[in-house]
Parts: sequence; C-alpha cells; structure tokens
Amino acid sequence: MFWIQQPLGDFGVQIDGGYLATSSVRVLVVDDFEPFRRVVGSILQKQPELQIICEVSDGLRAVQMAEELQPDLILLDIGLPLLNGIEAARQIRKLAPESKIILVTMESSPDVVQEALSLGAQGYVLKTHAGSELLAAVEAVLEGRQLVNELSDRFRDARPAIKQPLTLRYLP
Repeated sequence: MFWIQQPLGDFGVQIDGGYLATSSVRVLVVDDFEPFRRVVGSILQKQPELQIICEVSDGLRAVQMAEELQPDLILLDIGLPLLNGIEAARQIRKLAPESKIILVTMESSPDVVQEALSLGAQGYVLKTHAGSELLAAVEAVLEGRQLVNELSDRFRDARPAIKQPLTLRYLP
C-alpha cells in the first residue's frame, strides 16, 4: 500500500548559515507498520518545509518509488517485506543517487549499522528515539553530515573514537 501527494512549488535544499532554507524537502517514508508511518508524519509536520510525497510499506515498492520520484530524503525501515531495507538502500543508492537516506529502525546491531552506513545511508535512528531525535537527524543529514543516534554499548565499543556520551552521534 502506498500513496503519493503531488508536491507544489520549486524544490531544492539550500543550506544557509547552518539553517535549512528551502521551499520544500520531498520525503519518501518507508515502513511496513502504518501506525509508525503516522508517527513519522506527525513528527515531520513540525517542520513545514518537510513534505511527505509518498509512503510505501515494502522494500521493492520503496526502490520503485525512489527511482520514479527522486525524493530529497528517504526515511527507511530495515525490517521490510519483499526486500529488506539494507538491500533496498543499496539499490536506491544506484537509482536515486542524490536522495539522502536515513534508516529509522528497531535494529541496533553494530554490524547492521556499519553495513548501512558503508552502503551510503547518511543517518541511522532507532524507532524508540524517533520522537526526540528524528528532526535533528533530518537536519543534520540535509546539511551533509552523517548521523547515528546512540544505539547501544556494543556500538559505542565498536567505535572507540567516539567517547562522549551524546544522544546523537555525528560521524566524520
């Protein structure tokens, strides 16, 4: 199941003095759990420049819609039917190379996080932290930074260079 909202106006992301200045950032939301997609929608509504142009519930459709719509930003779950989010992100990176990808998921394995970031995802936010961290992650990624939230002690141990106990992690 998916829906598309036709965006209006001129699109483009311009960063001016650290603040997002744009008429609209087109967002594709991919999650198989419709109530969570609603939560994401309510979070994104706090920033009027973030416009959800499409929602889909499986990885194959995510790849198709990313190629067709070329969104500015894709919020992507990992645990998806038909094609998991890691493989979907890998394909999207080739078909929509300008789209920024933030994985929003329950998966906190350091290996999965590393794989996601190595294939080109710019952000990684746990669903349990989405209410407090998703907008900060979106802003960071749109400004060109790679970001993951504090995932677990295992991930912190896997990246010993990060020593500060921050909620959000900015990676070089």
